[in-house]
Amino acid sequence: MLFIEGAAVLISMGVALLSGESYVWPYLYTVLACLLAGTIALLLSLKGNPSFSKREGFLIVTLGWILMSLFGSLPYIFSGTIPRLTDAFFETMSGFTTTGSSIVDNIDSFPRGILFWRAMTHWLGGMGIVVLAISLLQTQSGGILQLYDAEVPGVGVEKLSPHIYQTARIVWIVYLLLTLLETILLMFGGMSLFDSICHSFATMATGGFSTRQASIAAWPSPYIQYVLIVFMIIAGTNFTLLYFALRGKIARLFRDEEFRYFIFFILAFTTLIFAGLLFTTNRGLEEAFRDALFSVVSIITTTGFVTVDYLEWTPVLYMLIFALFFFGGSTGSTGGSIKIMRIVILIKNSYYELRRIIHPHAVIPVKFNKHTVGDPKINNIMAFFMFYILTFFFSSIFLMIFVPDVATSMGAVATCLGNIGPGFGAVGPVYTFSHIPDFGKWFLSFLMMLGRLELFTVLVIFSPFFWRD
Repeated sequence: MLFIEGAAVLISMGVALLSGESYVWPYLYTVLACLLAGTIALLLSLKGNPSFSKREGFLIVTLGWILMSLFGSLPYIFSGTIPRLTDAFFETMSGFTTTGSSIVDNIDSFPRGILFWRAMTHWLGGMGIVVLAISLLQTQSGGILQLYDAEVPGVGVEKLSPHIYQTARIVWIVYLLLTLLETILLMFGGMSLFDSICHSFATMATGGFSTRQASIAAWPSPYIQYVLIVFMIIAGTNFTLLYFALRGKIARLFRDEEFRYFIFFILAFTTLIFAGLLFTTNRGLEEAFRDALFSVVSIITTTGFVTVDYLEWTPVLYMLIFALFFFGGSTGSTGGSIKIMRIVILIKNSYYELRRIIHPHAVIPVKFNKHTVGDPKINNIMAFFMFYILTFFFSSIFLMIFVPDVATSMGAVATCLGNIGPGFGAVGPVYTFSHIPDFGKWFLSFLMMLGRLELFTVLVIFSPFFWRD
């Protein structure tokens, strides 16, 4: 993982040189640090057992993400663009977890090499650094599946190949191809090659980092915004389905129940907000529709790109946006938050529970994609939902100690836990997190990782039975 990070920083150094930047020492120092630390770790592990347990897999993924974020902070610190460790770590963790929340108030002044590294953290973290490392391994050693399962978002792991490293490789190839396609289409809309690549990295990772302080509002082109809408929806779709769609099995995509609900929620919320904008603003039909659709897709996929400040809308409309903070994209996508499959299964189970009360002896199974969802999976989803809501609730109260504004605290927690980006209050779409106290930034960084690794991977480490033999 450290070698991969060093290679990514080296690419960023190449971008800096091509952009005419003469000061490349920050990148070289970071590359050397990654190589040195990675080599030491490799030498120390040569005599170790290549197989590991599920518990060790959870530790590797969690500690690996912390380590990657620490080393990923070095280009910011060495270059002086973000000189403080707290701020640099927050920005890097936000990048790798594809949250997109930022402490930077002057992003337009950053050198291109640093901007590219910032976008690269999104792209690497979107599909997963551990998954990328697995895809480069020609091994089925014990524990590899545990690593994959611990990092990949979703309810479960769906293998596209008998070998997990081949599955990881297929997913990354699909990811790369879609990124290239989006880059080309954005260039047709007038974006430079550099901006197109950075925004494609952010879109496919459902991240939200932009090369402009105004985000996508800096490009008022309807064409560019519609291209981003399409690819945000693609990025919020299960990549297994995208793989089959690219192979010509498009019908399988539309037969998938989660994808249909995903599109339904997008259309439903867009319709409500579109109607609200027509009645409460002076926007024209197309502009109101585009603003509504872009905002809904950006939030539900947890991308976090911004074209308008939704906090300027009437309270009913921005509360609809807040509700979307708890949806998320499909399982197996780069999106964060709770995920559509979990929400649909929870709704179905709750509805069927009403029927079971009336007919206590009836067998009424919950079905998803025409398959019965077993009690263990339903229990897992209900536990996840409960942990998610409780984490949001208690974290919001805890953050209020440092940020006494209720809307800001709840918005910051919701957006970091859901890996979304913009929040509410003083961390809304047109603001940054620069004013949050240092301890609050470290706490929110932890929430980003907690949300990206879907709670259980991290929380299980804090349980007493994790450490018992």
